[in-house]
Amino acid sequence: MGEYSKALSSYERSLEIRKIALPPNHPDFAQSYNNIALVYSHMGEYSKALSSLERSLEIQKIALPPNHPDFAQSYNNIASVYSHMGEYSKALSSLERSLEIYKIAFPPNHPSLATSYNNIAMVYDNMGEYSKALSSLERSLEIRKIALPPNHPSLATSYNNIASV
Repeated sequence: MGEYSKALSSYERSLEIRKIALPPNHPDFAQSYNNIALVYSHMGEYSKALSSLERSLEIQKIALPPNHPDFAQSYNNIASVYSHMGEYSKALSSLERSLEIYKIAFPPNHPSLATSYNNIAMVYDNMGEYSKALSSLERSLEIRKIALPPNHPSLATSYNNIASV
């Protein structure tokens, strides 16, 4: 609804309750900081978003086993903020880290890998590196063709993104 101050207030209240009810560094704290970061990102307050995402990542490093898929999602979220800021090299670095975690955590044709390749391609596209973008999009499409049914909407997205580049 675009009522970011209300969303932020509710997420902060949720975090305060979790601080009372849960042990320190419980994984739910990471989710709270992630949610707060997403609101800040929507508000265009990117430094606050990054700060919350870094806090989320710190908690995950304590609470979760190495290479847990939640790390990959956190790096995706960090990359998204960097991309909004126009800091594409930092976004790309975070997305590549995310992809490496997904490669360890999931089988080689898991849809999350396709999404990662797609996200990397979008950053390359924003950087004007179209051949790299196209290569990543083609890899994403290959995975989606294997992992998804033939009429899945994500396949349409892949073809659309390839055409756009």
